[in-house]
Amino acid sequence: MFDKLEGLAARKEKLEGLLSDPAVIADQARFRDVAREHAQVSRLAELYADYRKLEADIAGNRELLQEDDEELAELARQELTELEQRKEALEREIRLQLLPKDPNDEKNILLEIRAGTGGDEAALFAADLFRMYSRYAERHGWKVEIMSSNPIGIGGFKEIIALVSGERVYSRLKYESGVHRVQRVPETEAQGRIHTSAVTVAVIPEAEEVEVEIDPNEIRIDVFRASGPGGQSVNTTDSAIRITHLPTGLVVSCQDEKSQHKNKAKALKVLRARLLDLKEREQHEKIASERRAQVGSGDRSERIRTYNFPQGRVSDHRINLTLYKLEDILLGNLDEIIEPLITHFQAEALKAA
Repeated sequence: MFDKLEGLAARKEKLEGLLSDPAVIADQARFRDVAREHAQVSRLAELYADYRKLEADIAGNRELLQEDDEELAELARQELTELEQRKEALEREIRLQLLPKDPNDEKNILLEIRAGTGGDEAALFAADLFRMYSRYAERHGWKVEIMSSNPIGIGGFKEIIALVSGERVYSRLKYESGVHRVQRVPETEAQGRIHTSAVTVAVIPEAEEVEVEIDPNEIRIDVFRASGPGGQSVNTTDSAIRITHLPTGLVVSCQDEKSQHKNKAKALKVLRARLLDLKEREQHEKIASERRAQVGSGDRSERIRTYNFPQGRVSDHRINLTLYKLEDILLGNLDEIIEPLITHFQAEALKAA
């Protein structure tokens, strides 16, 4: 493993030269990639320097164990135990840094939340989940922009799609894809019986135009009048857009904006992300599917989490984690679930490596 680290200094120097190269600076995409690699190499170089220093300290303490001074040898023995533990932790951190990086980790995401089984109760819980993720985004300084929504009259959503943008959004939320189950007594339930409903969440990395080219000849664009709640002109002009991608049959609709051009731009952004996601999933089916190795089956129909209101409980079934902090979680305090998930899947990746 450490053979890979010997050339770090030279690579770091080369990257620093590229960061000051006018040609690289002029190419935003390349400059971003070089800056990202420079940050990773710098971090690895720092960790490796700490590791080499620990090795030297451990060797020095082992020499002291041979001294005739028993008191000095005992102090060296105690310090050696601590140094060995630090070395083990540092070695694990270096291994993590050397794991292949998910190329999507730095990306923004399209968050798609859809009501599943449970009718209006599922739609209401879809709105609860959207508020939860919005509050979590706010805590991290991310921006949430609604791309498309299909509200119901009592405050829920049959479907809502939002662009969440900020620092390393996908890396934090990529394990949220799947079925989220809710157990609670609906407001309309006269006899107080607990109902079980389900909502599907899909986290899709945002696609840049250079990653997915959409041939204008392969799409059909339909214009129609927006429906549902709206302002002065939302429901009175043909501003809603439906784009059908003919080769795949993917359909995206957007009617939230009053402007036809804005709706078209949002719909194309959603379509581009879905096409990239489809392309990646097809690649993962053909090869041994690295992503599925990290996140279980990767099937979005898989139940991943249960929110039980009578018990105030949230359970993540992939890591057998149960927290009796339902209200806190729904307020956006998701890190108590997300951090253990990241740790779990990193550990699985280390085993696989």
